[in-house]
Amino acid sequence: MTKDINEEFEEAYLKASNTKIKLAPDIMLQFYAYYKQATKGNNYEEPTGDVQLRNAFKLNAWFQLNHLSEEEAKLEYIKLVTKYL
Repeated sequence: MTKDINEEFEEAYLKASNTKIKLAPDIMLQFYAYYKQATKGNNYEEPTGDVQLRNAFKLNAWFQLNHLSEEEAKLEYIKLVTKYL
């Protein structure tokens, strides 16, 4: 039996969340944006944190994925985990 996309996404998220591998900032930004699009869709919210420039980059990366459905974003997130972790 094959796993559904939500199970695979959850496993990928847990793997990414628990990794000790240090990834480049641009890769981390991709993880963030695909995760947000996968879980929130186009329901944007201000990133939390004190660093305004970093928050602007995060929000911009998320905006750039507005053409993806939540399912497409989950698939792309899974691909990122497979590629980098």
